[in-house]
Amino acid sequence: MSAHRIVDVSQIEARNGIFRALTDQLGVAGFRINQLELAPGAEGLEHDHIGNGQEEVYAVVAGGGVLRTGGEEIPLRAGHFVRLPPDVRRQMVAGDQGLTWIGIGSATD
Repeated sequence: MSAHRIVDVSQIEARNGIFRALTDQLGVAGFRINQLELAPGAEGLEHDHIGNGQEEVYAVVAGGGVLRTGGEEIPLRAGHFVRLPPDVRRQMVAGDQGLTWIGIGSATD
């Protein structure tokens, strides 16, 4: 049996047209990983992770937009990485070319 696993994200159905869960497909046990996509001008769900204690890193891979957090709008573009602790509210908003990012999360407890 091979020690690696390859997943083609285009073969994974996007829940709600936005969220492609990769954790189980890759067989990952120590953290969560997903690809998320917003159409041009779309807004993601405002949320935090107080309930599950998960910190997240977002890696922007295509398009651009802003991250709304703490009363700020932080500009994002491909190549940007952002770390967010569990208690911080956040919302991704796509720019004119849409926004695609990889979300990597792990419980801090």
